[in-house]
Amino acid sequence: MELKDRLKRARKNAGLTQVELAERAGIKQASVSEIERGLTRTSGHLIKLAQICGVDPVWLADGTGTPEGNRPPHASITPSTIESNAVLLGPLDVWDDDTPLDDDEVYVPFLKEVELSAGAGITAVEQSPKQKLRFGKATLRRQGVQPSDAVCVSVSGNSMEPVLPHGSTVGVDRGCTNITDGKMYALDHGGQLRVKTLYRLAGGGIRMRSFNRDEHPDEEYTIQEMLQKEIVVLGKVFWSSALW
Repeated sequence: MELKDRLKRARKNAGLTQVELAERAGIKQASVSEIERGLTRTSGHLIKLAQICGVDPVWLADGTGTPEGNRPPHASITPSTIESNAVLLGPLDVWDDDTPLDDDEVYVPFLKEVELSAGAGITAVEQSPKQKLRFGKATLRRQGVQPSDAVCVSVSGNSMEPVLPHGSTVGVDRGCTNITDGKMYALDHGGQLRVKTLYRLAGGGIRMRSFNRDEHPDEEYTIQEMLQKEIVVLGKVFWSSALW
């Protein structure tokens, strides 16, 4: 039995379509299809696919052993007792935009793309006069963020999926623009707001990396190209929120 047959068998036994399996694994449906059609004989996603389908990754990868792994055939599975580590935080307060701030809260403004009067689709990154989000001062202190340096940015597109789906919101510390490799930052790319994982390059350049690298490969810019393309690091991401 080849990899294509093992994956198809595991997927169908799990009751999943190719689309459902791909969505859970955070990859494209085409990637699953290529494996099942024998066009791809290996993949870096096999462990994740095996976990989702509930089979042994070694069996899925090379056919060794059984789909159940080392578990004896027909072994009874005794459910284990799961103890919750949830902690009661207390009652929740309901508020809206008209609710006054508490003493330990601040408003954090949003940045947005604004089309300039020059037209031709030219945009600039500016602070929104209306959109804002309230944060607890203690939350900002724990992250080492000064309230005056905090802004919020909305994530657009699928480049940072599955970690940050389209429409996610991130908090950005404008007081922290020094790049630490592998951390997320907000950027002004010639008037376009972008959120990327950054890496430093020799000579002061940067590498921008997306989580969805299948569709959005790395981008590298020298310091000269950053100046030409007006790429500015706005700040480090310290908080995020996503709706699924």
